Amino acid sequence: MQWSSYTDGFFNVSAKNGFLPVKAPLRQLPERYAVLQQLIDQLPVEISPGHGGLLAEKGALTQAVAALPNYNDAITAEEDVFVLQALFRAYAFLTSGYTLVPAHWSFTAKGNYGKARTLLPKNIAQPFTQVAKKLEVYPWIDYHYAYSLGNYYKIDPKGGFNWENLGMCVKFSGKDDERGFIMLHVDINQHSPQLIDGIAQLTAAEHKEHQNKSLALIREAITKMNERRKLMWGASRWKHYNDFRVFIMGIKGNEDLFGAGLVYEGVSEVPQQYRGQTGAQDNIIPTLDILTGINNTYEENELTAYLLDLRKYRPKCIQRFLADLKATFQDKSLLERITEINNTAGLHILFDIIDEVYFFRNGHWQFVQKYIMHNTAYPKATGGTPIVSWIPNQIKAVIRAMEAVVAQLPEQDATRATCVEKIRTYKTLLNKQLQALNIEGYKPEEIYQLNKKYNLLDARD
Repeated sequence: MQWSSYTDGFFNVSAKNGFLPVKAPLRQLPERYAVLQQLIDQLPVEISPGHGGLLAEKGALTQAVAALPNYNDAITAEEDVFVLQALFRAYAFLTSGYTLVPAHWSFTAKGNYGKARTLLPKNIAQPFTQVAKKLEVYPWIDYHYAYSLGNYYKIDPKGGFNWENLGMCVKFSGKDDERGFIMLHVDINQHSPQLIDGIAQLTAAEHKEHQNKSLALIREAITKMNERRKLMWGASRWKHYNDFRVFIMGIKGNEDLFGAGLVYEGVSEVPQQYRGQTGAQDNIIPTLDILTGINNTYEENELTAYLLDLRKYRPKCIQRFLADLKATFQDKSLLERITEINNTAGLHILFDIIDEVYFFRNGHWQFVQKYIMHNTAYPKATGGTPIVSWIPNQIKAVIRAMEAVVAQLPEQDATRATCVEKIRTYKTLLNKQLQALNIEGYKPEEIYQLNKKYNLLDARD
């Protein structure tokens, strides 16, 4: 793999930075974009307790947008990637806020998402498209440059990346549950440098000892990530997810909101469609899917097509990394590399890594059950994917990959029976949940409580 090529100046996939930016994002735009910064600062539903922003008052954002200068010419001349990222973030939030605030008001009043605006004014559309072109991404809110990895600052500059020490540069709801929700994603990625370090060592490993050392690094990294991920239940209370969820909805897959799409005035008269911001745009699980061979067990169906489509919603340098990682293990999978040197200990570690991927995905599935299915009957996730079937599709692939590893363990291996039983439990839980989902008028709480029945409940009681 060509490790020096996985950078765009803002991100640099490496053992030093992992998937985090090479340094903290700009908290505010340069003075030359002062009017845009002022608008963004006033955007949230709640700026401070008892003080609402532009998204809190009907018509307020429309008036503010009408007075916003068109910074297209200035952005055309802009070269600093950190300024470009901050501009992209600002216009992404502004675009989502402007187009989706009617849906927000509808949900607040009626409990159902209303229609989004389908025309983006020229003074937003042109500069947003221009900065997106410079960063080589879609002109819509994303996970990397806008909502998550490029949207943090440290409350205590000398402190760490734990979510409690992270604030959001730009916000929608302005409430602490939104901060906890998205900053925990940054928190989880603090362990991505170790993940990348393990992968870099693994691609060069030839002997059992080297294989196992690098595999152990990877296992330790994903275990730490799962420990941090579970903190979501306290960082962002599930009952408050809808305070900000509508603003990260995408156009594509959400025809009920956007119809044929969004027209970018002054750019194109053809309505455009892009997927919304989602944690599925994160890089950790796609990386592990490719590394462990889980991607080789994906079913060829529409749900997998959604998954692969989301791979495009990443910075180009990260897309190159994922493509090269896939090419590295294309001819000979990791499982084959381990078995060809009779590395039984390596098989155990590989099983553990895939098991942690299961916990990550099943935990995400439990988030869906509680944060979304309990809160709304709307059937689409923010990325435009179907809520009740998309993650189960990926969980099935994880289980198949676990079975492939167990098939290579010697029959007399002391842990083989334990692994087989674990897989049986995972299958039973998922099948019971899918059966319950097929019942008309299913109760989300009953599906969620099945996790407890099989001792796989993610949240702490």
